[in-house]
Amino acid sequence: MTTAETLLLDFDIEIANTRRTLARIPNDKADWAPHERSMKLGRLAMHCATLPIFAVYIIEDPGMDMMAPTRPRVVLDFESREKALATLDDFAAQARAAIASASDEALAAPWPFGVGPNPISSLPRSATLRLWFLNHLIHHTAQLGVYLRLLDIPVPALYGPTADEQFTAI
Repeated sequence: MTTAETLLLDFDIEIANTRRTLARIPNDKADWAPHERSMKLGRLAMHCATLPIFAVYIIEDPGMDMMAPTRPRVVLDFESREKALATLDDFAAQARAAIASASDEALAAPWPFGVGPNPISSLPRSATLRLWFLNHLIHHTAQLGVYLRLLDIPVPALYGPTADEQFTAI
């Protein structure tokens, strides 16, 4: 099994989990946040929906400096649950194709990531995909689950049952 094939096993599960969570976001609560320092629900939903495009950047770009981006910033304005799901589907398809096309050699190459003169990491692309894309997506999808619970919206079973839903096999 290639490195890309291994990464895609996790990718497919996490995109499905994110999609199931986004499907429960209410259209009328985009400006809701559990705390004044928390991200608004709509912005968080769009952050999750757009994160897969970062995987494309990791595969296609030689690195990333957050102070001098070479790609346009992704818009995080929430319009509707349907738009968030469509965005996720589009960006996930692009990310899946980019990962699937990546060779083991390309995925082993370091990917410098930083903010101006301050490095964040220079891990191999495969580790960068796991840490800065997949783990980041998992974190924010779980955060959306907390928001759903606080809004009394049924929380999907992602890694086991919730009080609202039984877990089904992957």
